Amino acid sequence: MNYYELLFTVMSAEDYHQDLLIDELAGLGFDTFEEADFGFKAYIPSEKFNKALVDERLSDYNDMFSFSYEVNLIPQKNWNEVWESNFNPIQVGDQIYVRATFHEPKAGFPYEIVIDPKMAFGTGHHDTTCLMMASMLETDLRGKNVLDMGCGTGILAILASKLGAGKLTAIDYDILCYKSTFENTELNKVNGVQIICGSKEAIPDEDFDVILANINRNILIDQMPKYAEVLKFEGEIFFSGFYETPDLAIIKEEAAKHSLNYISHKVSNHWVAAKFVKA
Repeated sequence: MNYYELLFTVMSAEDYHQDLLIDELAGLGFDTFEEADFGFKAYIPSEKFNKALVDERLSDYNDMFSFSYEVNLIPQKNWNEVWESNFNPIQVGDQIYVRATFHEPKAGFPYEIVIDPKMAFGTGHHDTTCLMMASMLETDLRGKNVLDMGCGTGILAILASKLGAGKLTAIDYDILCYKSTFENTELNKVNGVQIICGSKEAIPDEDFDVILANINRNILIDQMPKYAEVLKFEGEIFFSGFYETPDLAIIKEEAAKHSLNYISHKVSNHWVAAKFVKA
């Protein structure tokens, strides 16, 4: 599969302006983003790229700040070269170390996760993934039935397993993410994860103790009734993929309609991971 690379130059002193563009692009099918000195890079499978639609969706921001972009086509054979030149290991506090297959292990971290990034979103570099992992470290997952919705590379499901989850289901609508989750669970010697390609209709009809949903605001709102349906009473659900302002208030309002009570949230560069409990 070929990918398009969009190189965005953002002329703004406000970090969240760049995040606004990234959020819009994620909703259009862009699945990978990288920071750059000039702004950021965004990647999308070639068959999903619609330049006219990108321009239309981003036009509202022209009055807020200045930005421009150029488009490059990246043949499939060059994709791993792109990743290996830009992918650096990350750590979440002193607990989690995330590295690619081409990096050396690092001692001293209780939880090491190896991710072969390829073309799937969710390597740990985005603020939302780090926020979700930090939230999971504070949650007792031992023996719990956990659903990872919008699993990307499977990184959160892998961490949940390492944190003692008893049963795991990982779901993503993107076939590349689906395949990547299989590969990465094998890399990390994580067994017994039910990996499903699909959306909310693919969620098994069973009771979950914990749901992890790192997607985007609109999809979370659309899928929230289903989440509430399969979440146990007093079960915990973690939402991410949206901003503190104005998105968190909107998520809280929608969650309340489904007996999901807001507990707390974490913030990084205006992105949020929020915890709710079913009442």
